[in-house]
Amino acid sequence: MTKKHITDVVIIGSGIAALVAAECLSYHKNVIVITKSKKENSNSSRAQGGVAAAIARNDHWSNHFTDTMVAGNFHNDEDAVETLVQRGPELLRALIDRGMCFDKDEKGRIVLGQEGAHSMRRILHAGGDATGKALVNFMLNRLRTNQKVKIIENTLVVDLLVDENRCFGIKVKTNSRRTETIYSRDTILAAGGSGGLYSFTSNDPTVTGDGISLAYRAGANLVDLEFVQFHPTLLYVSGEVKGLISEAVRGEGAVLITKNGSRLMSGVHPQEDLAPRDIVAREINRAVLNGEQIFLDISMIKDFKKRFPTITGLCEENGIDLTVGKIPVVPGAHFHMGGVEVNQQGQTSVEHLYAIGEVACTGVHGANRLASNSLLEGIVFATELAEHLAFERSEDFEIPMNRSEDKACKELHLPEKEEIKAVMMKYVGIVRDEAGLKIARDWLEQYLSIEDNNFDPETLTHEQIGVYNMLQAAWLITTSALMRDESRGGHYRSDFPAEKIDWTKNKIIRNCHVPAHTA
Repeated sequence: MTKKHITDVVIIGSGIAALVAAECLSYHKNVIVITKSKKENSNSSRAQGGVAAAIARNDHWSNHFTDTMVAGNFHNDEDAVETLVQRGPELLRALIDRGMCFDKDEKGRIVLGQEGAHSMRRILHAGGDATGKALVNFMLNRLRTNQKVKIIENTLVVDLLVDENRCFGIKVKTNSRRTETIYSRDTILAAGGSGGLYSFTSNDPTVTGDGISLAYRAGANLVDLEFVQFHPTLLYVSGEVKGLISEAVRGEGAVLITKNGSRLMSGVHPQEDLAPRDIVAREINRAVLNGEQIFLDISMIKDFKKRFPTITGLCEENGIDLTVGKIPVVPGAHFHMGGVEVNQQGQTSVEHLYAIGEVACTGVHGANRLASNSLLEGIVFATELAEHLAFERSEDFEIPMNRSEDKACKELHLPEKEEIKAVMMKYVGIVRDEAGLKIARDWLEQYLSIEDNNFDPETLTHEQIGVYNMLQAAWLITTSALMRDESRGGHYRSDFPAEKIDWTKNKIIRNCHVPAHTA
């Protein structure tokens, strides 16, 4: 028999956006947070770089606004960017007032770092290069004794419950494969991005596009899925990615070099090694395809081990001798700018279904996210959503009567996860073209039923559901990439090169909506 729960709000995910929303809402509502692994497992926990905010005396939110727009190729939603950069300093100061500790100098002043495409130093760090972990632990500690928030781990959300375009809860599977239903007045997707769809990624292994797939099956609008950011510098050892080397390392002076010591980014972009991520990633990718091995030269950074303890540990664990001053790197999938279409309060096209964090697309990042804007986005727009929902009355809501559905479910023939990752990396990666995208689309469609809804998660294992979600999210990204016949930011089409386009004079290009899913 299916177990049932009822709550005011259910949140899917346990990253910074989910945790901030949960605490803000808990003053007014009962909240259940669901995560498919441990609550600490998220991209937020892995974020090394920091949080960007215009808090310095010589800085201003308008500078941060301009940097965000330029990095996003002017594809950003300007109102959303204004909200991000204006509310960011205020909300970070509120976190500090509540006890969050960012790194300070010997005089007690917050140390501000420099990162790519920022016009000045405005990055707040914690624990050197462990900012995300520090923020997540801070929020988890605040929620630990909160009686209004219940966190449920190791539980997979298999579908959103939707009737007549109104979401009324979720269906989940526990590790014991028991199916449970959680009815809620409001449902918040905070399930993270899609980096796990690629062979090379900085993302937590749990982040494989589940939120996109859930929203698609629920009928929510999706937008800009073709914009995937590849971080230029992932640690690359023996043909495998071993983790992220933060952009903050280049912010402190490190430069990209070839095996013979030549500077990779000289003459490529005015900001050279601190150019926007899409430009640096493509240049490294070009060099690697030409047989070069690329390193990050850190020899000029004083006290590297003290400044970057997390990266130091990562390198030492993988046999990198930091006294040589060179770290082998390669680009990998890092952040998804597209996602579930929402307004600034997180409202999707489905009533009572909201989305925040990386799974959502407010338009704040445009075609390419500015470094260290991701944790900031989670904090700002989770707060915006919580303030919107906080004072809505939590009166009883009507749960639709169960309706029998004849799902003539076909037997699913699914590939291995590594096959999906290889196809996405090769054909829907850093550089794309029509021929490759069609190869990927056709390969994915042999496993998917695009036209009819014969996917019944209750009959499948956790592993099968995860693979199906990966296929569905990969198909959605690939289809969107085929729709956008231009190069912009994280979406680079070699058959539509972008080098000569002045984005400041070409701000309005349509968002590529994928076709709505119909059951």
